[in-house]
Amino acid sequence: MTPVEDNIQTDRKNLLKGYNMLLYFAGSMILYEPTEECVTDFFSNGILKKLPVSSNNPNFIRGAALLRESCSDRDLCREVLIRDYKYLFSSDGLQLAIPRESAYPGYSITYGSKEKVGEFYDSYGWGSRPGHKAPDDHLGIELLFLTKLIDKYLQFDDEPCCCEMKKEIHRFIGQHIITWLPEWNRRMQDNAKSIYYRGIGNLVLACIEDLYGIFEYQGKAL
Repeated sequence: MTPVEDNIQTDRKNLLKGYNMLLYFAGSMILYEPTEECVTDFFSNGILKKLPVSSNNPNFIRGAALLRESCSDRDLCREVLIRDYKYLFSSDGLQLAIPRESAYPGYSITYGSKEKVGEFYDSYGWGSRPGHKAPDDHLGIELLFLTKLIDKYLQFDDEPCCCEMKKEIHRFIGQHIITWLPEWNRRMQDNAKSIYYRGIGNLVLACIEDLYGIFEYQGKAL
């Protein structure tokens, strides 16, 4: 590999690591009620002002603009975020944007023998799921699993393994996330009261759209 090719490969790996950081953040915000530490680290201190990835995707641009807004009143910010979390996601709330694949049956594409998402997890030895017994098709769980797949992809050195993992990542996104995510995000934009959860909705959709294109199989690894 020439020095130029090596630099390109490093840039691509750093790009994927950046997307993974965003997915991990977003997945955690969807899976768990926001904590005081989360509000302090991500919103009050302005960590999100500089995201680890840039994209021309319009959803990414909209989401990034919302997430860059600093929260001057930490207590009020957390109160609004928790209220949104309960209204949007919690089973004891209104569930205005249920983050579950099975809640959007009309937006799913039926593959010949579509693999259940839990079977996908098990095939990669992901037996201990996070999320306090959240269902396997919860978006937060799916996003965190996707970060595991991308991490595994980044660890491979040989071309055949990279190509196979690339196909698997594209298949997972295609079967279990990308078809219903636009409708979920529409509900997020319509019902979230805080700019931060609207930003997270746009950011998740943009990251998934971008990664689906990046991992589209073209006969070779990235």
